[in-house]
Amino acid sequence: MTIGDVWDQRISAFLLSPSQFLATTTPESFLEELLRELRNDKANDQLKILLLSMLLEHPTILCLSATVGEETALELLSVFTHTPQKSINLKCNVMLAITNIIICTSCLAVHSKMAEDWLDLLFQNIQDTNDYRCGLTQQPIRAMACECLLEMETCNPGLLSQKLEALYTLKQQETTILHQSYCMLYTLGLKNAIRILTNQKDVTDLEFKSVLGGNEGFAWKSSPLPLNLLPINMMVQVPHLPQGLDCKELKSIMSSLLEESYLLTPISQSALLRELVEIVAMVPGLSPALFKSQLLRLFGTAEIELMHAMLFMKDTFTDSLFTGEDENFLLKRLVGMAQHPLLRIPEKLFYMDCILHFPENRPISSSIEESLPVLVTQRLAASLLPTVFNDSATMLCRLNLLCLVHLEADEGEADKGIGYLFDHIMALLKIVDNDGSREVVVTSFRALFIFLMHFNGMKDLSEKLVNKLCDLYSRHCCLAPNLIGLADRIQECLDDPIWSVKLLRGLQKCIMEMPQLRLTIHNFSWHLKVLKRVAKEGQITQRNTIYLLLDVLINSNLCERGNWQVGNAILAVCRNLLEHPSIDQVFIELADLLQYISVQYDDTDIKDHARFYYTLLTNLSWEKLTGVLAKGPDGGRAKERSHSAIIADGEGIANNLTVHKTERHVLQFIKVQGKDLKSTLASTDSLETSGESMNWLEVYQGQFQMPGFGSEFTLRYNLTHVQETDPLFDRIFTICLHFEMKDSNYAKVSDIHVPCMFRDRNPPEVSVQLKPFKPYPTTLHVSAVFTTQDGHSWQTQLPDASVSFPEIFLPLPLPINTPRERKEEVFDSIWKALASGNPDKSAISLFCFKTGDESLADLIKINFEGYLITEQQSKTSWKVLFFLPPKFHILLMIKQAEDAVEISIGTDDWELLPFVNSYLQNITEHCSSTIAHG
Repeated sequence: MTIGDVWDQRISAFLLSPSQFLATTTPESFLEELLRELRNDKANDQLKILLLSMLLEHPTILCLSATVGEETALELLSVFTHTPQKSINLKCNVMLAITNIIICTSCLAVHSKMAEDWLDLLFQNIQDTNDYRCGLTQQPIRAMACECLLEMETCNPGLLSQKLEALYTLKQQETTILHQSYCMLYTLGLKNAIRILTNQKDVTDLEFKSVLGGNEGFAWKSSPLPLNLLPINMMVQVPHLPQGLDCKELKSIMSSLLEESYLLTPISQSALLRELVEIVAMVPGLSPALFKSQLLRLFGTAEIELMHAMLFMKDTFTDSLFTGEDENFLLKRLVGMAQHPLLRIPEKLFYMDCILHFPENRPISSSIEESLPVLVTQRLAASLLPTVFNDSATMLCRLNLLCLVHLEADEGEADKGIGYLFDHIMALLKIVDNDGSREVVVTSFRALFIFLMHFNGMKDLSEKLVNKLCDLYSRHCCLAPNLIGLADRIQECLDDPIWSVKLLRGLQKCIMEMPQLRLTIHNFSWHLKVLKRVAKEGQITQRNTIYLLLDVLINSNLCERGNWQVGNAILAVCRNLLEHPSIDQVFIELADLLQYISVQYDDTDIKDHARFYYTLLTNLSWEKLTGVLAKGPDGGRAKERSHSAIIADGEGIANNLTVHKTERHVLQFIKVQGKDLKSTLASTDSLETSGESMNWLEVYQGQFQMPGFGSEFTLRYNLTHVQETDPLFDRIFTICLHFEMKDSNYAKVSDIHVPCMFRDRNPPEVSVQLKPFKPYPTTLHVSAVFTTQDGHSWQTQLPDASVSFPEIFLPLPLPINTPRERKEEVFDSIWKALASGNPDKSAISLFCFKTGDESLADLIKINFEGYLITEQQSKTSWKVLFFLPPKFHILLMIKQAEDAVEISIGTDDWELLPFVNSYLQNITEHCSSTIAHG
């Protein structure tokens, strides 16, 4: 596998889940590797662009502070400088990455030296107008410089406010395709500069002209606070410059920009027009009539972006720019485009939405709700009538529009239009009746909802729809979820829920009248869903529902079959019946039903629940019953009531049964030095240890075949109180510790139970067994549930417990009485295998540092004594082996050289090397400084 393939896999893994990827390394070390590869002259441009994609997508994950961001940007600037001129694509990506990091890591906001230098470099690039200096091949670099400046101005408004004259000159000089980029950059800078001026109380002509003619440095402190975007409803909230300013120069600039706008792409034209509209709105001395020359071109446009910009213009200036004839023509244009055969569906929907939210010159209503423009009449909208041949989105959008049209029409004309829409709804339901697809069913019920939202007050049509839906359900029971959803949404959206009640009552009647010969388990399950919803309606009597359920249970084999799903569905109906306000009228019938289920149904769980409901019914008043069964906002049982409310003093008992949460930490883990190695080494005591000719490497490797060998290690903690807690928690009992891992590198940790804990006694010791899949550092999230002396239960979070890399180290798992020579034999055999590349993920590395002879001996004794395999008598060479469960190794060969200590590192998993490197740096930094590692 090549280095490029390895990076491809790592990049894909990082972009898929950065947090999971960084669980195996640190952001600092990964960023260092990334930058090292970017500086590698042997790496190809495509790989470097992929590496830069990580900095573009997740800059703040890899650069954790502004300092790191500035250092990274400096490294990338070095890469940019040394990249060959022919690598245009790579240079553009590096520019984009530098800009992204400077913005996202707040280097731009804090005015760092790197940000200032980068801005100067970008501005130097765009000054090469028409590619006189660098040639046409470098034009993409200049285009990217414009884009980077545009992004920085957007994120720090006013940054370019003192360079407007220079930008205007560059725009005028540029005659290549980049004229568009210069134009957009200048316009944004101009708008933000004017926006900053509106924050000042008194603006003079001199100050106003100085902004337009500014040619100084970057305005780092132009605005103390980030500027908000101009509000959409600009006529109400837009800030203004004072009246009477001399705007001749600005008017000339605006005219020039408008005259050049046709040279831009539609998207850029749209953005330019929006910026210019906001400028005119902020400057009273500029008239909206500036845009008059553009209207003829915009009226005939087929570009959605330009149409949207024109509507924004109309919403801002209304009759100051658009006459009544303009308004009428524009509406007709929108209606024509909404049905144009060459347009795609999303584009047609856009035009439909524009009609529905058309900005009128003089709107009748100021409500934010949907309201039809006055000029949209039946005649104008006649061509937009929905048909069954329309796609779903277009049909629903047209239906909504036509409903609004006929709702506002005169009575005679409205009846004819509403009749057409009703016939359309009935045609959709007929298609559903003929086994329509799922899309047809969903579309038909959405159309029903739209129609009912507008015309639910028309009793004749509403009753016809109820009858049609009930008839439809009698043949297609699988429509139960759609009908229930329709009833729920109508009830939510309308003040009067009468239509939903009529529909549910009709469905209940339909189910009652169905012959039992047509009743199957499948159909009955759908009926139960409907009856469960019907049971929630207090206006519907429930006696027939109970009779039906009892009749089906007695006269069928449902009870003998003991189907849990069906039984649970029946109990769900019964639960809603228990909360029905007219339960007194059906008390005996419901009690008979529950008792029959509790005796005859062949499922223990269903029997128990039926018996419980029977107990509630026969022992509680309706008020207490609804309190017990009430559900909280999240769908669970209400917090303030519980089943223990059956008892008169139920609320007090419910308080005891509630698990309370502490406001702060109550308990904490204090780490006990050392690890319990018994569980790891126990399986080795029974090995055969006699015989000099034994192959000790085979003995060692054979242990890995034993179930559970070396797969876990144990850390010991003292469980203590934090320093300051409520005296209530000084004596706690039945403590259950629950552990959650930060990552997926370890198996789930079992809960640990501690009988009791008193502040004035020695803290209990807790042994936590960890079973790693990959031996990486991790963090344990710990919570505890316990009981106080007053009988209340509490839940608290403990501070996270970290598991460092050296805490995972275990000695070589061989029998205790294994001779040192045999251990060295195993060490040498493993080293030889690693050096030959077996297994595939093995790696050899080197770490060097300077220290004195005595310091080195102390270092070995303090850190490696339990893992030492052999040392020479001269004490100039040592061999150390760490075993990391489940079956990984780190081998160290330490050698005292003339001017430094060399540590050769071998491991069967190269992904462990960053952690090994950090560990060695930590233990050697107090006595020396590292001089090399690799």
